[in-house]
Amino acid sequence: MATKKFKCNVCGYIHEGDAAPATCPVCSAPASEFTEITEPKKKGMFSDTNGNAYIILYSTVMVVIVATLLALAALGLQKRQSENELNEKKKSILLSLYAGDAQKQGVAAEELIQSVSYDDVIDAYVIDREGQRVEGENVFTLLNDLPAAFADGKFPIFEAKDSRVVIPVTGMGLWGPVWGYVALEKDMNTVAGIIMAHKGETPGLGDEIATTKYQSKFIGKTIFEGDEFVSVTLRKGGAKDPAHEVDAITGGTKTSDGVTAMLRNSLENYLPLLESKRQAEAPAEVSNVENVENNE
Repeated sequence: MATKKFKCNVCGYIHEGDAAPATCPVCSAPASEFTEITEPKKKGMFSDTNGNAYIILYSTVMVVIVATLLALAALGLQKRQSENELNEKKKSILLSLYAGDAQKQGVAAEELIQSVSYDDVIDAYVIDREGQRVEGENVFTLLNDLPAAFADGKFPIFEAKDSRVVIPVTGMGLWGPVWGYVALEKDMNTVAGIIMAHKGETPGLGDEIATTKYQSKFIGKTIFEGDEFVSVTLRKGGAKDPAHEVDAITGGTKTSDGVTAMLRNSLENYLPLLESKRQAEAPAEVSNVENVENNE
């Protein structure tokens, strides 16, 4: 058992033992003048709330707690976020498909598609470089990285029940990626509508490609000249060929060039399919013998 210490309140003498002495050997003060000396408890590393150790520990704990809460929130919202992204893609596809119809009716495309169900109208599938249908591919997964899908020879396409098609397109603008959807009429030649978006084109200039007013300029343009694929060009200084050209964006030359390249490079991937569908839509040639028989 540790020896206790007692201090004389009169002279300060320190006595060690189990109890205070009857009298102080120095000043003869009685035992009642002695006070037991107790050792102060040692403070732990984190007992000082103003100390560096406590501050570091507190900060670390708070960071871990906040990070955990954010991770849980992200996991909880991931499904909803994915659903929102999917719905936005489906909406853009329908907007491109019905843009021309909306223009003819003098209404907003947003209003027109309110009564249209994507799942009831669209058959989404993937084709290869020969235009043949590929099974087992998720169309919307490929849309998440369309340049990589194109490089792998996988081309998502959306075919409406009335035989029109919507083709996803991707390219580069002045400051980053540009992308969108081009809808073609049943002749696989005439643009029914187009929806475009961008990563960060210049406000008031290149970002005009994302406006309904500018996109409406593409409606009715054609991508073939006879049997030759010519795409649609954004021409600086004004369109000279009304069938295949659109006025370039004023002050947005680089963005316009990027959109021109995007349309040509992306649509080229679908030429085998488009040409086969064009041939199927073309009226069958009637021979001279058949003409004579028909006349008779």
